[in-house]
Order: sequence, then structure tokens, then C-alpha cells
Amino acid sequence: MSAHSASPEITFHPEHTGGTKKIWRTFWLLSALTIVELGLGLLIYNIHKGEHPNHTLVLMFKGLVCILTIAKAYYIVSIFMHLGDEIRNMIMTIVVPLCLFIWFIIAFLWDGNSWKTMRNTDAGSHPDRTEQIQKPAAIEKGSKE
Repeated sequence: MSAHSASPEITFHPEHTGGTKKIWRTFWLLSALTIVELGLGLLIYNIHKGEHPNHTLVLMFKGLVCILTIAKAYYIVSIFMHLGDEIRNMIMTIVVPLCLFIWFIIAFLWDGNSWKTMRNTDAGSHPDRTEQIQKPAAIEKGSKE
């Protein structure tokens, strides 16, 4: 084969389309959210250390931290994991099972807590059982007197 019949080398030169601007904007947004979360965490810590902590205020701040954490997770998944650029069906195949998984965790924790609280009671299944237990004790007291 001659040198003239060989195909030329194919190289790829990606063009920079200004995607770094989007990444920097996301970086600063995530940094600001993190600083706000840390500030709220310190505020919650100081409220707990006070003489008369306001539990409602602490609960509101904890809810705000949860909301900010979800916002950060959204931006990380959307921008850095490129899920925001996908088609809607691809996004739904990831988000719907994730929501179901979170719902399962909440449901199992809820059910486990109710099982824990019912464990040492008869949970209303034997309403006359307490009478059966009390009757022999009442008979013994009556016979001793």
C-alpha cells in the first residue's frame, strides 16, 4: 500500500462552549447553601445550649436544613451527574424508584415504631384479659382476710 491511499488521522478537538460558567455558578450556589446550612447548624447548637431552648424554633431550623440539603442534592444530581440534561422518561426512571425507596423506609420506620409501642400491651386484642388477671388476685385478697 502506498502512503497516498491511507486515510488521514482523525482527531477530535472539543469546542469549549462556556460550560465552565454553569459549573462555577453551581459551585458558588452550593457553597452558599453549605455555609447557610453550617450557620443554621451552629444556631441550632447554641439554641440547645441555652437556658430555655425553644423546641419549635429548633424544629423549624431543622426542617429548613432538610430543605436546603434536598436542594443541594438536586443541583449535584442535575448539574454534576448530568441528569438535568436527560429526557423526561430517563429522569422518571431514576426519580420514581428513589421516591418509592424513601417511602418504604419511612413506612418501615413508622410500622416499627408502632410495633415497639404495642409490644408490651395486648393492643386491644383481649379486652377481657385484664379482668381474668385481676380476678384471681381479688380472690386471694378476699380469702386472706
